[in-house]
Amino acid sequence: MNILITPKEQICKELTDIDSFLNITMSENAEEAVLRGNDLAVYVARSGKLLADAKYWLNEAMNSETMKTLAETAKNAKATATAINALVNSLCREERYLVDWCERCNRTATHQLSWCVTVISKAKEEMKMTGMYNNNNRQKC
Repeated sequence: MNILITPKEQICKELTDIDSFLNITMSENAEEAVLRGNDLAVYVARSGKLLADAKYWLNEAMNSETMKTLAETAKNAKATATAINALVNSLCREERYLVDWCERCNRTATHQLSWCVTVISKAKEEMKMTGMYNNNNRQKC
């Protein structure tokens, strides 16, 4: 099963690439929206997979024997559940960061893909309107 899980370093590298693409401002050109939309569809799928992998690594870190021992020690020392959770969360901060970053990239790519659809729909409507206008002018002549 582990052979399908993307290593943490690879997740970070891929997210850096995806994030760079997501930070490019798109014009309202329909052809650009089609090309960008194709890339975004891939990034939505890939960031979803990376999110699942990042959650795997977070769960692995939280379920490690070291974490269990620390949580048990804190519990025996009469630490509150909030304090124990804060301790575990702070020790898993890198894995949690990857999960948060994956979620952000996935959401952003999804919203940008919707924007591409809107730009393409607008261009189609403009083409229809231009075609209707041209047809009406020809008939009057």
